[in-house]
Amino acid sequence: MFGRRWVSVVASCVIASTLILVPSHSSAEEVDQLIADIEHVSQETSAQNEAVKQLEIDIEAREVTIKEVQEQSVSYREAADQASENVETYRSEINRIAQAKYRGTVTDPLSIAVSAEDPQNVIDRMSYLSTLAKSISDVVESLNAETEKSAEAVYQANRTKAEAEFQLGQLKVRQAELESEKEALDGRKSEIRDRVDALTPQEREMWVAKNGPLDIDLTDLLGLSAATSGAVDAALSKLGSPYGWGAIGPNEFDCSGLIYWAYQQMGKTLPRTSQAQMAGGTPVSRDELQPGDVIGYYPGATHVGLYIGDGKIVHASDYGIPVQVVSVDSAPFYGARRY
Repeated sequence: MFGRRWVSVVASCVIASTLILVPSHSSAEEVDQLIADIEHVSQETSAQNEAVKQLEIDIEAREVTIKEVQEQSVSYREAADQASENVETYRSEINRIAQAKYRGTVTDPLSIAVSAEDPQNVIDRMSYLSTLAKSISDVVESLNAETEKSAEAVYQANRTKAEAEFQLGQLKVRQAELESEKEALDGRKSEIRDRVDALTPQEREMWVAKNGPLDIDLTDLLGLSAATSGAVDAALSKLGSPYGWGAIGPNEFDCSGLIYWAYQQMGKTLPRTSQAQMAGGTPVSRDELQPGDVIGYYPGATHVGLYIGDGKIVHASDYGIPVQVVSVDSAPFYGARRY
């Protein structure tokens, strides 16, 4: 997945890196092109940031799985050891019963009756031998059960151990991949910071205004009675907060981080990345949007915003741009989910 995306990212970065920041007397067309070029690279960087975050989440989940499998393996091994001890105990019991039965020597009823001293003696001896027979039958049954249990526990212990070793191998591959991706991503983040920070004041204003920020009357939006309005209220309370790659608040945010944090304030945990947020919840059509719905943008849902009603979203878009309210049509619509 990353291979094809990197080709596009690298190409974008090569093009962007050849651009020279225009001086203040440059034409409006040149400044527009400059902003568009930086935005293109920024979108690629944000998309890759979402992918790296998902890879980190996947690795964390795999680490939890490995720990659980390792604990299961230990548990099965302990069960196998205990079953083996039980098997030996039952074998010793069988030997003891067999020896007791052998000491009784005469076992047929007629011989017992003839050799008995009195009727009560007959009853006692018959009862004794019957008890021995039942005891050995019960112990043999228990022995067979413990033998099967031991064999199953050994099998499960070996299976889970092999699974843990496989998972560990896969984890090392993913961790190496993550380190490589993060190193490349850090370079792109640094480039975006340098380019945005080098903008003139006039160019910086254009950068901040590129998505068409809207002025809103918070009194018309805050305190809505909709079940999801709590997330809207929380997100709107962060208007003006700076953008930060991978940030989930409370002082700075990336696109999915703002939505994640806003829903956390309601006691609800959403998936962490934009793609995962667009894969969860309940699909909502564009004409059925309600405040609190999560809207995805661009192919692959590499950006998200929170619908606040009246055709507007609140979102964290790019480095150097604070959390803003913009039109729901400010970027190519991908889909929407309701949580």
